[in-house]
Amino acid sequence: MKCPKCTLELKPDSRFCGSCGYQIEIEDPTVQQTAARPSAPSNPNETFHLDHDGKGMGRGYKWEIQYQGAFALAVIQLEAEQAISAEAGAMVSMSQNIDLHSELKGGVMGALKRFGGGESAFVSTFTAQGAPGEVTFAPGAPGDIVGIELRNQSFLVQSSSYMAGDKDLTVETKFGGMKSFLGGEGLFLLHISGQGLLLVSSFGSIHRKVLRAGEAYVVDTGHLVAWEASMQYNVRKAAKSGFFRSMLSGEGLVAEFQGPGEILIQTRNLRAFAGLLKPFFPSQSSSNF
Repeated sequence: MKCPKCTLELKPDSRFCGSCGYQIEIEDPTVQQTAARPSAPSNPNETFHLDHDGKGMGRGYKWEIQYQGAFALAVIQLEAEQAISAEAGAMVSMSQNIDLHSELKGGVMGALKRFGGGESAFVSTFTAQGAPGEVTFAPGAPGDIVGIELRNQSFLVQSSSYMAGDKDLTVETKFGGMKSFLGGEGLFLLHISGQGLLLVSSFGSIHRKVLRAGEAYVVDTGHLVAWEASMQYNVRKAAKSGFFRSMLSGEGLVAEFQGPGEILIQTRNLRAFAGLLKPFFPSQSSSNF
């Protein structure tokens, strides 16, 4: 190697030039290896564009998910006169200049559908008035939050998993059929489409499952978070041999999906968790005397 300053030929391990005194900078080989290591390729079949760093930008706002895990918090930084929509009751805190406006989404019929699906009949819009502002959101149950960047896509989301999103997203309540009701998840699902940020919450962590064309996959209805609206699925007994055996297994009804497509699955079941806690609470008929 040669000295960068006087071009004198030097030994490969030289730390300085003996002629001009120039100090040779030796790069750490481990740093070079790390920098040269390519990032893991993403699955080309994944359609949910999740921001794994937990932050991003939208039209008129920045967002970040803090304390990722069981007690995640979504922090939205709004530019002046910009807004974001959220499920009623999801707000944790907000700047003094944030204006909160709640309305019946989709009119009276839309509100009735949302109420029938176990949601609030109202949808809240948070607007930063006169200056930038901040609003934070969190789910009611312990669990993670993920940010999905919709790119003119359509997804079906369990009503309990929707938390907030870009105000330009179209959020419609869709009838899920009697089977979804029997599965313990209510009669309605949310059909969310458009372009922009969608924040969904989970009880536990999010597990992604990508199905190939023609591949079948079964998920307990209590573990579903979201899936592609174009996917074919049906709700059936967990055990194909009979309803009674399904009940004995503790599984009840499940959703069977057909690929291609992607499903977001939560690792814990809120209904099952509530069942575990039930023996520790006194019954309504119990007496303190």
